[in-house]
Amino acid sequence: MLHSIDSEILFLKQEDVIAAGLLDMKQVLAAVEKTYQLLGNGHIKNPPKVRTRIPDDDNWQSFFNSMPCYIGGDVNIAGIKWAAESKKNAVTPGIPYGIDVTILSDPETVLPFCILDGTLITAMRTSAVGGLLAKYTAPSNTKAATLVGAGVIGRTMVMAVCEAIPTLEKIYLCDLDLPKAQAVAAEYGPEYAKKYGVEIIPTSDSKGSALQSQLIVTETTARRPFVDSSWLTPGCGLVSMASDEVELDVVRKADVICIDYWKQMITYEGKAVTRLYQNGELDQNGVSELGDLVLGRKTGRTRDDQFVFATSMGIGALDILVGYEMYKNAVKAGIGTKVRLWDKPLWE
Repeated sequence: MLHSIDSEILFLKQEDVIAAGLLDMKQVLAAVEKTYQLLGNGHIKNPPKVRTRIPDDDNWQSFFNSMPCYIGGDVNIAGIKWAAESKKNAVTPGIPYGIDVTILSDPETVLPFCILDGTLITAMRTSAVGGLLAKYTAPSNTKAATLVGAGVIGRTMVMAVCEAIPTLEKIYLCDLDLPKAQAVAAEYGPEYAKKYGVEIIPTSDSKGSALQSQLIVTETTARRPFVDSSWLTPGCGLVSMASDEVELDVVRKADVICIDYWKQMITYEGKAVTRLYQNGELDQNGVSELGDLVLGRKTGRTRDDQFVFATSMGIGALDILVGYEMYKNAVKAGIGTKVRLWDKPLWE
């Protein structure tokens, strides 16, 4: 219902979003790459996310993130992601740890035209960013990758690195809770061996696996850094998706530092890159942003003997563009439930 005064909204529950093609990582990777192309060309307004932690920043038990954006270029939509997480959910069966909702709006009339479940969009687009970063940080001869964390993001990261790194032959899927890694490996193993020729090996030995890999991707809920320089092998690539995962000295050793979006990255103190910026050791000229990488304005890895560090915060525009692709797919397929914001507005 773009560019009309009709208040109709298409509501897509999680099952609808899946039916619209969300679990197709190739499609999500394409949307994510386009997002960074648009960002790099200045077609996206994406203010840093605003976080509300409850009861406070130091002792939070839950939080809400507000992530608005406008996407111009050939897209021309606005939207907001309302993202939330609860520690209680982590130990409560039947509810996800994080629960997200995405709203797509017409930038001309400001009417919402689609409200959709954003929880799985978050999982897919987060790992798609990791896959895109891996594309620029992994050496050309990457045969083995270590993925640390076998939660929801670990699951989708398997999808992403298999699509992004065509030379991959082996994935060490690591988790302190070994049965969790074993369950994911059992579910994906036969399919991914056939589709990509990749063997998925569950393990609890993250460092030992890293030392056998050319690519390391961490996607954990760690509260303090656990990756130090002893994890690194010559020429490896390291992608850190969460905060508090890597020691500062690891980043200091990097020949190249790649990030997704500088303006947002430096607003969040949990990131090692942000700490180096606050210490006066790093500025924007010392990093390669993903928008510049996909547009060819900057290079990530230029030699296989370089150590390349990459990290991401994620931006709301990713959720909005991926959500918009799902909306278009759903309209074509006749998926979803139509609701109305009003029949006739009371006061115009």
